[in-house]
Amino acid sequence: MQLTRIGNGELTVDIAALGAEMQSIQTRDGRHWLWHGDASYWTGRSPILFPMVGKAPNDTVTIEGERYQMSQHGFARRSNFTLVVEESDRCIYRLEASEASRALYPFDFRLDVEHRVHGRSVSVTAEVTNRDHRPMPFGIGFHPAFAWPLPGAAGQPHRIALDNQSDPALHRLSGGLVVPEQLPSPFDNGLLTLDHSLFRNDAMIFPQGAGAGLRYGPETGPALRFSWENLPNFAIWSKPGAGFVCLEPWRGTAAEVGGSDDLSERPYAETLGPGALGRYRFTAEVIG
Repeated sequence: MQLTRIGNGELTVDIAALGAEMQSIQTRDGRHWLWHGDASYWTGRSPILFPMVGKAPNDTVTIEGERYQMSQHGFARRSNFTLVVEESDRCIYRLEASEASRALYPFDFRLDVEHRVHGRSVSVTAEVTNRDHRPMPFGIGFHPAFAWPLPGAAGQPHRIALDNQSDPALHRLSGGLVVPEQLPSPFDNGLLTLDHSLFRNDAMIFPQGAGAGLRYGPETGPALRFSWENLPNFAIWSKPGAGFVCLEPWRGTAAEVGGSDDLSERPYAETLGPGALGRYRFTAEVIG
């Protein structure tokens, strides 16, 4: 696997060409903060979701009246990106439209993914450019899996504390599709204590109201500050018993149960006009 390593005196980050996927976040004391990808649970570590977040009915989407096969979370995470910028503290991987991608998604696009370290933070920025002559619908999201428990915090309850102290309505999945029914929020004044039982029915989806930042970790001790930009939807996912929790900011969600299979009509889908660029980012800062 082709890897690019960036870093400074505080953090070292490895990124793979496959999927432009971050593979590790390591502090100078040797502690690892990202999930290690144990295949017995889940091989992902921090996939980029494009041009679709979540599943489509029967893994099929309609685009301009034509039907295309599209597997869960789109094809970017299984695509080889090209390294176009490599510096000590940042790199950019690029994916461009090809004959293979047009068979799945008939648009001329460019997707640049930048990883940058600064202090004890890593920022991941995705830029989507519509190089086509027509409007381009898509979804995009991030899926980083952080260690649970965090290093040095074994045995301590871990919490997610939303910056906006809200209690966003919960939605669940059925067959990978979003159930439209709103459920009571698992948050209490913006606080959620994690427990593996929360994920027996798959991910927790918060289409609205989660804000744009949170703190993850035990009440005291090591933690992560996590924030995101231009990504209105949020999800939390793990597999019961696994040593990770995914904090997932998205623009666009899976299709709804009983909803349209048209890519442009998916909940919260983004559409860029010809020549337009969209920018989406998350930042994870190590505390302690």
